Amino acid sequence: MAKRDYYDILGVPRTASEQDLKSAFRRLAKEYHPDRNPGDKDAEQRFKDLNEAYEALKDPQKRAAYDKFGHAAFDHGMGGRGHPGGGFGPDFASSMSDIFDDLFGEFMGGRRGGQRRGTSRERGADLRYNMEITLEEAFTGKAAEIRVPTSVACETCSGTGAKAGTKPSTCPTCGGMGKVRASQGFFTIERTCPTCVGRGEVIDDPCPACSGAGRVMKERTLQVNIPAGVEDGTKVRLVGDGEAGLRGGPPGDLYIFLSIKPHSFFQRDGADVFCKVPISMTTAALGGQIEVPTLEGTMSRVKIPEGTESGKQFRLKGKGMPVLRSKSVGDMYIQVDVETPKSLTRRQRELLEEFERESHKETSPESAGFFARVKDFFDNKNG
Repeated sequence: MAKRDYYDILGVPRTASEQDLKSAFRRLAKEYHPDRNPGDKDAEQRFKDLNEAYEALKDPQKRAAYDKFGHAAFDHGMGGRGHPGGGFGPDFASSMSDIFDDLFGEFMGGRRGGQRRGTSRERGADLRYNMEITLEEAFTGKAAEIRVPTSVACETCSGTGAKAGTKPSTCPTCGGMGKVRASQGFFTIERTCPTCVGRGEVIDDPCPACSGAGRVMKERTLQVNIPAGVEDGTKVRLVGDGEAGLRGGPPGDLYIFLSIKPHSFFQRDGADVFCKVPISMTTAALGGQIEVPTLEGTMSRVKIPEGTESGKQFRLKGKGMPVLRSKSVGDMYIQVDVETPKSLTRRQRELLEEFERESHKETSPESAGFFARVKDFFDNKNG
């Protein structure tokens, strides 16, 4: 089967610029990445085709050869595939590192601690901390203290990784570039330097406290301010409180994932709060007032009109949740649930029976109307 044109795979014209190629690859690679399409063989193959096409066209020399000779330019291993059999070998992974760092090296808005060529300063990883709070704490906000086990800069070597009195030296293999090149046919293949692993520097005499990493494990105590109005699943970012970077590199960030405990009275829907309140049959029939709790810790009065049915909602304006980073406040809705009397005394039963005998259509129009329609239905059916 003839192979598809690389430009067609990326969905760009042959006159596309390098930026157009990169933008098309980024968009499609995100869409067909295996992590987003688990078990989808078609998406997996599409992702491999995208990688192969972009690898061939992003290099000006390879692109010129492809434009002139087509797929025949790579029949002898001079480009196209980074590994025999269509897989992805180490050379291919190295040449693709920049674009994959851009695409998938982000964690909730912050870049991960991937390698940065030609430098020993590698950013630390982002960390995650799960915190559970109450609905009242989400209503008022909260100042909390948390303990996070993480890596911090080594005090002995000040994060350099080198023994006191020494310092890292330039890598002799790559001359500090963090990458090496090798000619292969008409093309030059660029790889991560195997000696310094892309850092551009080597440590001849590592720090004994951190074994040359420039960081050590330690439990940190941090202060966290949870703003009022947060919802379940809200993320709070603490910049620079993540893992320390390797050998003096900048630290990552700490992300606190919030979850809100279920409440015994209230249910939340965005900024609105709902509360189901049982009322007696006599209150529903005769009307009256009830007092209900609010998230403010106070009680509010709700007027119940006579003839209130079960399921009726009453709105308390401005008694809901505050909206995060806003002056707006939601409402509170009280839903009444009319309770049927139980465990009646003899006198109570007599009174209800007397009430039943005195009842007529006006007191229970819904039930009277329903049974009247049922009687008419069967009368017409039998007639």
